[in-house]
Amino acid sequence: MARMVKIMGIKLRILAAWTPKFIIKKELKGTTKITNNYLDRLIVEQGGSPPKQEYLKGNLDKRRKEMAMGHNRRVKLLIDLLGEPMAMEEGRKRMFEAGLILGQHAQKVLGVGDNVEDTIKAAKILYKILGIEFSIENTDGNIILWVSSCVLSKYYSSQTCSVLSYADKGVLKGLNKNMDLKFVEKITSGSKRCKACINMGGGI
Repeated sequence: MARMVKIMGIKLRILAAWTPKFIIKKELKGTTKITNNYLDRLIVEQGGSPPKQEYLKGNLDKRRKEMAMGHNRRVKLLIDLLGEPMAMEEGRKRMFEAGLILGQHAQKVLGVGDNVEDTIKAAKILYKILGIEFSIENTDGNIILWVSSCVLSKYYSSQTCSVLSYADKGVLKGLNKNMDLKFVEKITSGSKRCKACINMGGGI
């Protein structure tokens, strides 16, 4: 078991430093599928008809754009079905659930430890898949995540970003059950950078 944990830890360090494009494309496809599925189920439950699953092709920018536009279509459908306040509330719940599964899977595959350093390394890998760059500011345990660049912000509506940001919240909780994330500033709402507070708390 100790040998396996060591191997997984090495995998985490390697992928944090360099993630091959074929892995990024594969994981982007998986992320698109699970987030769409959770939104589609909600749409069906509300009597709507979800759009077809997007077929991602082309370079990474095109694939990320297609994923983002698919999310936009689904969030708009939910708003039409439920009204904006309820669509935001229900959509966020489903995205947290989807993100939690993605984070728990990554935690096992990458061998992420309970420490902050491992969690941040894993988060950087997952954000790299989405075309997002961030830095961490840690002052006496007060952790701020700053997103300096986000490909998806070029395509997301503010409503879509608000819903999908809960997938980020779920992913972090899946990576480390003691960590909770809350965005307080977003590029899609007019800020130059996204700002999220990371708190150390209890379990899921």
